[in-house]
Amino acid sequence: MTAKIPATVITGFLGAGKTTLLRHLVENAGGRRLALIINEFGAVGIDTQLLRGCGIPACEEADIVELANGCLCCTVADEFLPAMEALLARDQPPEHIIIETSGLALPKPLLKAFGWPGIRSRVTVDGVVTVVDGPAVLAGRFADDPAAVAAQRAADPGLDHDNPLAEVYEDQLNCADLVVLNKADLLDAAGLAQLRAAVGAALPRAVQMVAARNGVVDPAVLLGLHAAAEADLAARPSCHDAEDGAHEHDDFESFVVPLAETAAPDALVARLRQVAETHGVLRIKGFAAVQGKPMRLAIQGVGPRFRQDFDRPWAAGEPRAGHVVVIGQTGMDQAAITAGIAG
Repeated sequence: MTAKIPATVITGFLGAGKTTLLRHLVENAGGRRLALIINEFGAVGIDTQLLRGCGIPACEEADIVELANGCLCCTVADEFLPAMEALLARDQPPEHIIIETSGLALPKPLLKAFGWPGIRSRVTVDGVVTVVDGPAVLAGRFADDPAAVAAQRAADPGLDHDNPLAEVYEDQLNCADLVVLNKADLLDAAGLAQLRAAVGAALPRAVQMVAARNGVVDPAVLLGLHAAAEADLAARPSCHDAEDGAHEHDDFESFVVPLAETAAPDALVARLRQVAETHGVLRIKGFAAVQGKPMRLAIQGVGPRFRQDFDRPWAAGEPRAGHVVVIGQTGMDQAAITAGIAG
């Protein structure tokens, strides 16, 4: 019997740092033959573009599979299973498969897919790694006491509809075999201890937590967990178990805003930050062309927090055309946001 190929599922809320962690993992693969399945939310694959053409020897174009037609937990049969079967049919199958879910995906329906007849004998879920935005969680973006929130919801008819962000966060923690407390450098020692306590209290079982800065975690910590998570579903409760994992994403939407070449990148980021604060945007990510610069400027925003860096040169013949993807809750004023970004 050939040993099963291990697969690692990387999950986490929008902007937690999943792609940054994945890139560090690929850069330090140590010659291991990896395949990456990237699940984007929105029409433009920003996260995939951050990996394609990055110059990492272990990051070949053919080893990156982008699934952009919906989150994996909703498109398992149509998208994920065919992608997995294609990887397994290669003359040289990957030694390890890394799956980065969208920030809106529930992990449990994806784990159930590993029971599919064509996959269960070939692949096992080595572990689910949940990446947490440390400062955001510490700021109270999600409930620290789910039981108290549930009791309040039961007593108040006005709280009948769950906050979908909180549900996604809870389900991602519930499935975790390892929790990465990312952006720990933005917290002091007391804040980090408080974060550990809050996340630990929300976990349904004992799970290791590791603090990280910029998604830097040793691959030896991330890989080789041997969790066989697909055979351990009962220990991973979900808000949607009664619905067999079904859920909707009608509360979220995304759209693309083209960016003209700019002479003032700091002013552009300032406008993006102002738009995010004014309109309650969850996530802004994309690229910009800067006049006089041969490098592409990558922009990542989570709420009002933004970072920017030149990630790679513009390729020969590649249009110097920038754009950002804006992700938020349904009902965003797209015209006002677009005007605000244009300045």
